[in-house]
Amino acid sequence: MTTGRQLMSTLTADGTLTLALEEKDFPQPTGNQVLVKMEAAPINPSDLFLMVTGADLENADYSPGKIVAKVHPQIAANQASRHGKPQTVGNEGAGTVIAAGEGEMAQALMGQRVSCVPGNAFSEYAIAEAMMCLPLGDHSSEEGASSFVNPLTALGFVETAKREGHDAIIHAAAASNLGQMLNRICQEDGLALVNIVRKEEQATLLKDQGASHVVNSSDDDFERQLAEAISDTGAYLGYDPIGGGQTTDTCLRAMERVAASKMTEYSRYGSDQAKKMYIYGRLDLSPTILTPTYGFGWTVSGWLLMPFLASCDIPTMMGLRQRVASGLKTTFASSYKERVGLEEMLTKDAIMDYSQMKTGEKYLVMPHG
Repeated sequence: MTTGRQLMSTLTADGTLTLALEEKDFPQPTGNQVLVKMEAAPINPSDLFLMVTGADLENADYSPGKIVAKVHPQIAANQASRHGKPQTVGNEGAGTVIAAGEGEMAQALMGQRVSCVPGNAFSEYAIAEAMMCLPLGDHSSEEGASSFVNPLTALGFVETAKREGHDAIIHAAAASNLGQMLNRICQEDGLALVNIVRKEEQATLLKDQGASHVVNSSDDDFERQLAEAISDTGAYLGYDPIGGGQTTDTCLRAMERVAASKMTEYSRYGSDQAKKMYIYGRLDLSPTILTPTYGFGWTVSGWLLMPFLASCDIPTMMGLRQRVASGLKTTFASSYKERVGLEEMLTKDAIMDYSQMKTGEKYLVMPHG
């Protein structure tokens, strides 16, 4: 039995959120499980849902290794299924396998540095499935810490597009770590990409990385620029991590604007061009606004990494994993603004900073740091 600290998130029915480091016993792994000594774990937007959504961080009570905050009543009510049920936090990370079950796959990883998706990566130790571990070889834990969620999501977007017969896509909030990876993948695979950003410096960043089509949502003529990029690329499939507001609506409208311009005869029902937007995040928690002025050939759907991976056959999955492993220092490289220990990540200065999810300012947690 191995003992170590682990971050837990607990929300009660009265809207009290507690983030606390707790001592936990980690059992000997069985079957194809491995026990990983966690050495690095990124704080992703998906992790922040359990940590900060609706929480009044400014007026929270901070003490060493613990934060107690009030959550907005409506948001707390929407999470009724987790009331009183402590949740582990941290989707992915990397470390060294220090114990392995009796299974062949697990035994093969004994003593190796791996990346993994245990769901409790903000912890000194974690139990992970060998199938979901990626051997890092000579790569450091820091280099491999973000080798699952963002790389496989970006690859998943491209694979989904190819499955659905598209050779061009749109991506919103495109200057993120994930967006930069997607930009590089699309260039490697010959897939046209329309990048949507909100700041000129973000546009410059992507153009410097070889992006051909970058549009700034802060420009007065944003929708016209977007339509021109869609016309140039034929992008009628898009991915939106923002979720709330009108990003998805604007993309569909711009797609229809281009499709309608190519119609030879008028139709009150709009074009028959299929248009699709996948929402894969909720950076904006406000309602998703749709103003269906884009005909009837449109679809808005959700996209999540784990269901996508479950849809892949073994050869496809192994191919994706191998591509990530070979590109950790290039295509799939990640950068971090700060590195913090478990206690430091629960300080007011740190959480007020990384909870803003600013582009290029991701934090990396070093559990034994």
